[in-house]
Amino acid sequence: MVIQSNMSPIAIVEVWSEAEEVFSKYNIPISRHALETLVKTESLPSLLQELNSIVGSSSETCIEGG
Repeated sequence: MVIQSNMSPIAIVEVWSEAEEVFSKYNIPISRHALETLVKTESLPSLLQELNSIVGSSSETCIEGG
């Protein structure tokens, strides 16, 4: 699975606890709101890249649809 902008921080942290460090770094609250509503559009790509990097997930490690 790749972390995506429509996922909430709380759902991400429930699966990957190490992501909490990244949210803290970006001052993002651990909430049920989607990342795309919590993060400025220009910051979203770098946040997603860092989150996926820290959890070892990328489009190469995932299959379509899951």
